[in-house]
Amino acid sequence: MSELTDSTPRSETPPFDAEDVHRLRIAIGRISRRMGMFASEEGLTRSQSTLLTTVARHETIGVRDLAEIEGLNPTMCSRMVGKLEDAGLLTRSPDTDDKRVVRVHITPAGAALSAELRDRRTALFARHLTELSDRHLEALHDALPALEALSQRVADSPRPSAERGRP
Repeated sequence: MSELTDSTPRSETPPFDAEDVHRLRIAIGRISRRMGMFASEEGLTRSQSTLLTTVARHETIGVRDLAEIEGLNPTMCSRMVGKLEDAGLLTRSPDTDDKRVVRVHITPAGAALSAELRDRRTALFARHLTELSDRHLEALHDALPALEALSQRVADSPRPSAERGRP
């Protein structure tokens, strides 16, 4: 398999058959679920945890922009923000330039929790990486650009319901 150095689509047949794609999806899903367990220990859903992480990265963001990043409809995003606001992790305020726009801000408690979750996930991941062989570590390191490109393509793709013609 040739090294992927960018996100340019390959013109030849990809080296992954359906079983390889399934195995990759299962492996990524297992890791994602395990990382999500830290959120549930803090009383958050995985969706709330990723939303909190996104707001922490931006410090302040509009609800519509947040919904788009998270792949949520704005109403559902606003509900999730409300729950995190009730928990003291986020606040909302009108945009200073456009009062129709609602801005979401991370609170000190939200930033602290987001950092704690990030650190705990990173520590767990790092611990498991130390248990892998040098060959596997090198393969994972070499695969990082491809995994990042795949992650971005998946994040940027239409929601499955939109692909089927549903809202």
